[in-house]
Amino acid sequence: MSNHPSMNIPIARTGLTEPEIQSVLEPLRSGWLVQGPKVRDFEQAWSAFTGAEHSIAVTSCTTGLHLSLAALGFGPGDEAIVPAFTWISTANVVEHLGGSVVFADIDLATFNIDPAGLEELITPSTKAILPVHLFGLAADMEAINAVARRHGLWVVEDAACGFGSTFKGSHVGSLGNTGCFSFHPRKAITTGEGGMITTNDAQLAERLRRLRDHGAAMSDLQRHLGPRPYLLADHPEAGYNQRMTDLQAALGASQMQRADAIVAERRHLAATYDTAFADLDWLQTPAAPAGYGHGFQSYPCLFEPIQVHQALKTGNQQQLNAVHERRNAWMEELQQQGVSTRPATHAVHMLSYYRKKYELKAEQFPAAQAANDCSISLPLFHGMLADEQKHVIDVVLSRLL
Repeated sequence: MSNHPSMNIPIARTGLTEPEIQSVLEPLRSGWLVQGPKVRDFEQAWSAFTGAEHSIAVTSCTTGLHLSLAALGFGPGDEAIVPAFTWISTANVVEHLGGSVVFADIDLATFNIDPAGLEELITPSTKAILPVHLFGLAADMEAINAVARRHGLWVVEDAACGFGSTFKGSHVGSLGNTGCFSFHPRKAITTGEGGMITTNDAQLAERLRRLRDHGAAMSDLQRHLGPRPYLLADHPEAGYNQRMTDLQAALGASQMQRADAIVAERRHLAATYDTAFADLDWLQTPAAPAGYGHGFQSYPCLFEPIQVHQALKTGNQQQLNAVHERRNAWMEELQQQGVSTRPATHAVHMLSYYRKKYELKAEQFPAAQAANDCSISLPLFHGMLADEQKHVIDVVLSRLL
C-alpha cells in the first residue's frame, strides 16, 4: 500500500503557471475585455496547433456545436445521429434547433460511436452525424466520413475532449465540416468556460463568426481598427451572443505556449497507469489503436470487462446489474482511501428527458448501457505528482471487493 494514507486525489485539478495567471491582467489593464485582440491571438494559436485553417472562439463547446449545426442549415424536422454514450450536450443542441436525436450504440473497446451501425439509422430526414472523440480518443473518422459522403450528410465533430488527439496524423476537428472543443476546467486547456470551432471551409467560418456575434457583418475589433470606427456594423443574420471574452482568451492563449508539453505529460501519466495495470483482467484500460494519437483528457476504464461482455452476449441483465453494483462498491472503497473516481460519462438515452421523449429503454443500446453502468475514470490531470499517481496505483492494485 501507499505510504500516504491521508492523501486525497481529486478526479481532476486545474494547474496553471504563474505567467498564465498573470496573462489575465493584460486585458484588464488595457480595458478591452470582450471579444478582441486576445481572442484573435488564441484563435491563431489554436489553428497553428491543430492544423485547422480557421478557428472561431465561442462561449463553450455546446454553443460551438449549436452554431455549427445552425450555420450548416440544420433545423426543425431534421435528424442527427448521436452516440448514446456521451455528455448530454451533444444531443441537446439537436433539440435546441428543433431537430430529432437518433441514438447510435458505441464500441465498448473505445467508448466511441460504432460506425458499423450507422447505415441502418439513416432516413430521408437525416442531415448530420455528430461523432464524439470521447476522453481524447478519436472516433473512426474514415468509416464515419465514408457513410456521410454516401448519404450527403454533414459531420460535426464533438471534440470537447479532443485536444492533442489525432486520427492517422490529422488533429481532430479538421476531419468533418466543423470540430468543436471545450475549455471546461476538466479539459487539458481551460478558460473556465469556453469553446473553439475549427473548420477548413472559409465560407462556413465566416458565417460562424457572424452568428456568434449577433449576426454582425464585422466584429467590434474589426470596426475599431477600421477607417470608420464610429459607424455600426450591418447585421445580415439574426445571430446569437456566443462570444468568448478577452479575459478567457488571454488565459487560453498563454497555455497554448506549452501545448506540446501538456499533451506529453498526459500521455506519460496514462502510460504509467497502463504499465501498472497491464496484468489486471478485471480492468480494461483505455484503447490506443494503431494510427490514433490519444490526448487522454481522462483515463476511462471498463470494470470487470469479461463479465460485462458475457452479460451482453447472453442478454443477462442481472449479471450486468451485479457488475454495476460491484463497481459502485469499489468506487466507494476508492473514495474512502482518498482516490476520487467517476463513471466515464453517462448514457444519454438513459437520462430522464431523452428516455421519456423518445420512449427509450436502457437495453436498446446495450454497449452504451454497459459503459454507463460499468465504466470508471481514474484521476489524471496536469501537475499530478508521482506520489499522487503511485497512491492511486497502490489503491487500485489492493482492490478488496
